[in-house]
Amino acid sequence: MKAEELLGYGLPLFEGLKPGDLKGIPLRVTEQKLEAWQTIFGQEDNSYDLYFLLQGSLLAVFWTTQGREIVFSRFPVGAYFGELAAFDGTPRSLAVIAKTNAKVLSVKRETFLQLFNEVPILRERITKELVHRIRTLTDRNMEMTTLTVEQRVGTYLLRLAAENGQLRTGAIIENAPTHAEIAGSIGANREMVSRSISKLTKRGVIKAARQRIEITDPEALSNELV
Repeated sequence: MKAEELLGYGLPLFEGLKPGDLKGIPLRVTEQKLEAWQTIFGQEDNSYDLYFLLQGSLLAVFWTTQGREIVFSRFPVGAYFGELAAFDGTPRSLAVIAKTNAKVLSVKRETFLQLFNEVPILRERITKELVHRIRTLTDRNMEMTTLTVEQRVGTYLLRLAAENGQLRTGAIIENAPTHAEIAGSIGANREMVSRSISKLTKRGVIKAARQRIEITDPEALSNELV
């Protein structure tokens, strides 16, 4: 792929770069279409490519030895993933699955490492993102050890609203995660999440429908965490 083609996707990681910034770097990049529930790579896979989400919705999932599913991430369009295996050449720690029909851009490990080593702005952005993820995991760990399930659900919904730019009264989150997805993300089971959602709905804090959540009182939702 030519540099102009790669930059033409408008991916946030490459924002502001010119074709000359990538001069001399062989861009082994391909576009792939995925069907709903198709696995991009599995847990423990020996694959090392980096991916960008171009269209659709993906989930990063971890399965415990007891078969329990833990949902780690929902990727926004334009996000990249798979960089840990690309960095150290070890098996994947998570599986990534297409939740809907999707399109991704795959970047060969050799290309990714050369981009990281030879383009300073990319190295800085990737490093900052890794630090951000470490801080996020630290915060999530604290939530799981100090908050009740209902408080964790409230925290998750506030975070989801903020990520969608919808942290306000009457904000509506479309394509909201299922109760099972929320449960996997906060370390609970689906039944406990459903009960918490029902309680919040009865209190008038939120209105919940199929894959749609309305934040009717963000202040009250925040107060639930105290």
